[in-house]
Amino acid sequence: MARGTQRQDSPRRRNRDRHGRGLRGPLYPATLPAARSRAERFDALVIEALEPIETRWRTELTQLDVAVDDVPEVQVEGEDGVVEDGNVPLARLLPAGSDNRARIVLYRRPLEARAKDGADLSDLVHDVLVEQIANYLGLDPDVVDEG
Repeated sequence: MARGTQRQDSPRRRNRDRHGRGLRGPLYPATLPAARSRAERFDALVIEALEPIETRWRTELTQLDVAVDDVPEVQVEGEDGVVEDGNVPLARLLPAGSDNRARIVLYRRPLEARAKDGADLSDLVHDVLVEQIANYLGLDPDVVDEG
């Protein structure tokens, strides 16, 4: 019999599950924190860092959005509202325009690369958020962070 042809009387073999071990599934149930991706864990970290600030400055932050992006786009020289580590932006404040609200964008990959561990990443995200919100409000970062 030629390769690629099959007999009419034999059922077609499934290529997946070739060794009889069953289909691969997730290692952890979806309800456990370990099942979340790095991006989902980072998003949760940003929300956790933002909650106390938003609670205190709720009325001043009604026209501000906070977003997360993986990596920064290529920059134009001389842009304002950028927090950098060397030449790599960690976050950016985009001012409000006629058709959109002001937005703080945190860049996940540069922040993760700069942090030593989870606690350091949490502190770094908090510090960057405080600095960007202070810039948005026109206040000193110490005023925004106290409370």
